Amino acid sequence: MILSTVLLLSTVMLTHAQSGTWSGKLDVQGSKMSIVFHLDEDAPTMDSPDQGAKGIPIQITRGEFGNITIKIPSIGALYEGQWMGKQIMGSFKQWGASLPLTLTPGAEKLNRPQTPVPPLPYSTEEVSFVNGDAVLRGTLVLPEGCTRKTPVLIMVTGSGFQNRDEEIFEHKPFAVIADALARAGIATLRYDDRGFGESTGDVISCTTEDLKNDALAGIGLLRERFDKVGVIGHSEGGTIALMLAAEQKADFVVSLAGMVVSGRETLLWQNRIALTEAGFPTNTIDLYCKALDEVFDACIGGTPMPSATKYDLPAALAQNLAAVMMQLQTAYLKYFVALDVRPSLASITCPVLALNGTRDMQVEPVSNLSALRSGLPTHPSIKIESVEGVNHLFQHCQTGTTDEYRDIEETFAPEVLEKLVEWLPNLDSIR
Repeated sequence: MILSTVLLLSTVMLTHAQSGTWSGKLDVQGSKMSIVFHLDEDAPTMDSPDQGAKGIPIQITRGEFGNITIKIPSIGALYEGQWMGKQIMGSFKQWGASLPLTLTPGAEKLNRPQTPVPPLPYSTEEVSFVNGDAVLRGTLVLPEGCTRKTPVLIMVTGSGFQNRDEEIFEHKPFAVIADALARAGIATLRYDDRGFGESTGDVISCTTEDLKNDALAGIGLLRERFDKVGVIGHSEGGTIALMLAAEQKADFVVSLAGMVVSGRETLLWQNRIALTEAGFPTNTIDLYCKALDEVFDACIGGTPMPSATKYDLPAALAQNLAAVMMQLQTAYLKYFVALDVRPSLASITCPVLALNGTRDMQVEPVSNLSALRSGLPTHPSIKIESVEGVNHLFQHCQTGTTDEYRDIEETFAPEVLEKLVEWLPNLDSIR
């Protein structure tokens, strides 16, 4: 009787030890990604704060001897761990890959001093708008004394599905930008991407064209309340801003590190940078990029893909090339590789502000800004600038590589906010 009581107490202690909040970091190809499990009995969830994903439902199975299994059905992932007293040691499995993940009690809190904190000197409204089957939900920020004459911008995120703050590594750049603009008397609408956060919509077969039409639906909502409606987009969102300007759908646009050259050129450049950072020799990098270019040729031309074994590549790169071929079967990447806004730039007649960081390692600043300078009409309302020393997220940085994003406390360079605030109210030149 005493022994059974001890065993019962041990089981209770193990269950209690595996409740509450536990967190750890996955090492994904050299980049650290935080995972947070809230192991509550009633509604357990998982967060991926570095990706801005929170409250993902999970299913927990606890064993008798401290082992725990956590299923995350929505992302096809599984965590299996063993409680070891002050930590849970185990593996995170997804899409055939298994990565070690050790959990410890509590969750790391990153310092993000620029994130707006109430009370705030402006008001907000929760709004929604529709594009086909997609329902987009977002936050309309209204500066004090807002009227129909107040400039307003819809904010469009970069590639990959993100929340309305474009949250990454607990940075909330769109919230920071919206706050700065509201304090300067400029309204904004930011929204969760389709199929993410509170928004709904197809994410399997959508393309950049669909995302552009999502933003266009938001423009329609804003035109009911404002006389002049602009677009501010980051990365792919900057590309979308330029697309909308070329279609005469926006009264003014801001491109923050927007891709102007083709998706094909951008991806080739990104791969060359990544392989160089990984330490591959130049001849291997050249061979891989040549192979990748031929794969893109086939994708754009609708011809059969070459065999990954055709090229004398190291096994890891041959496997990577085969994975790229599979990814290029998706509607999104097929569209993205062929996307090139340069031919449409001459159609843009509205004011444009385009900024790129000199240390951007995701959208190459020189070629993209050069394409804008040669493609856009010459007019005082068009301003194209590089910003010294900032990365793709417009953070001051050392190298500009993606592995710095998380460790930098600054969310968005103050001088870039100043450039936005200085340029946007001066829209008397709108044609």
